[in-house]
Amino acid sequence: MLLSIEPDGPVPIYQQIRDRIVEAIARGRQPAGSALPPIRQLAVDLGVNFHTVNKGYDLLRQEGLLRLGRKSGAVVRRDASSGPPDPGWAQDWAGRLRTLLAEAAAQGMPATDIVRGCQAAIGDFAFPATAAQAGNENGSPP
Repeated sequence: MLLSIEPDGPVPIYQQIRDRIVEAIARGRQPAGSALPPIRQLAVDLGVNFHTVNKGYDLLRQEGLLRLGRKSGAVVRRDASSGPPDPGWAQDWAGRLRTLLAEAAAQGMPATDIVRGCQAAIGDFAFPATAAQAGNENGSPP
């Protein structure tokens, strides 16, 4: 797995690691069951402290996206095809989304630009098919 981080950027490195892995999962590049590099190896590859990578991985574990084991290492626990999110996750996500949208509004970003940005970003990710996307029972498009 190739991660790109900005060591001198405004976002903490552990958060960048977490964010890049979430993006890889969302894009279908790291499906459920796939292994991530060992913490020590990723730390060496990125030129960062072991504890920095460990913190990023631990965030992903807390969010239910990774399983961390002594023998198995870091393994992706779920992806877009894993079914509905764990209970309580959607409520937490809605709160974080609301804050992110409030930040954009507070900066004076027009609602049309916010929506356009969301639509552009959503095109990058692998979402499970919905009934409308899959077509009706006889196979014709919606």
